[in-house]
Amino acid sequence: MKNLGAAELEIMQIIWKAREPVASTYILSKLGVHRKWKLSTLMTSLNRLVKKGYLSMEKEGTANRYQAVISEKDYKEEVSKSLLENVYEGSFEDLVSSLVHVRKPKKEELQEILDMLKKEL
Repeated sequence: MKNLGAAELEIMQIIWKAREPVASTYILSKLGVHRKWKLSTLMTSLNRLVKKGYLSMEKEGTANRYQAVISEKDYKEEVSKSLLENVYEGSFEDLVSSLVHVRKPKKEELQEILDMLKKEL
């Protein structure tokens, strides 16, 4: 799986949230808040995402509709696995320690993590 750049990830998040095939104009309208892109710029990114295997594209009349091939959950798991292996050399403890130093978890979050760990183990 090839890494996503920041703009590509933004596009994917819009498509994941839509949960159905969407037109480029829909994506452009959602990006408009953060990025002042022309349609041609978006189309270049969409074509790249199709080539990378993240999106599928179907023609619907004169419009193209884009749909995620990879789920958000699968993407996050793959990125997390890569981060753990490549940056933290497989050390779960080092990863968690870094996260805690970045932002202290709330008590409710800690309880959710403990509950999840009990369930998974």
